[in-house]
Amino acid sequence: MLEGDHVRLEPLAIAHAEGLLAAASEDQSTYIFTRAPSPDPAGVVAFIDEALAWPGRIGFATVWLDEERVVGSTSYFAEWWDWLGHTGPPGAPDVVEIGGTWLAASAQRTVVNTEAKLLMLVQAFDVWQVQRVALKTDARNERSRAAIERIGARFEGILRGHMPALGPAGGLRDSAYFSILPDEWPAVRQRLETRLTGN
Repeated sequence: MLEGDHVRLEPLAIAHAEGLLAAASEDQSTYIFTRAPSPDPAGVVAFIDEALAWPGRIGFATVWLDEERVVGSTSYFAEWWDWLGHTGPPGAPDVVEIGGTWLAASAQRTVVNTEAKLLMLVQAFDVWQVQRVALKTDARNERSRAAIERIGARFEGILRGHMPALGPAGGLRDSAYFSILPDEWPAVRQRLETRLTGN
């Protein structure tokens, strides 16, 4: 579990189904390029089951402490390398991608995503000592791309025809990739902390 002043990331479990259902039942128009659970009990259970069964995925329910409710979900997608350069504690991943993120419409453009990203990056860089954190989004998702760039992640390029599009947009998508490396992390952390405090 990862916890800050406004957000707690709880290991995803079936016990979160009711809260995720309420979150997913808000305005669906913001999920054009995002995969959120279908807003029905079976859809939410399927979402949780899939996340828990995905090798290397470490899923969380996002709890907004200010309102004491589940407002979405996010995940790490972790890789463990067979190499001699491992610097983190035993069992820690070597690289992670932060993704599978969606938030209820009422939690978007709030402190929630900023603090959740900070918590996840602190865990990745300061605890696990990863070599890289990646973030990707549908290349058409200008709002998501701008949000990733605002935290200081570096744009790497676009993988064309990379994967099926998530959400109702459908079709095949190009993926815009971003990353943060360990030497970039202090500046990214400062930027996120400044956004949280307003200083």
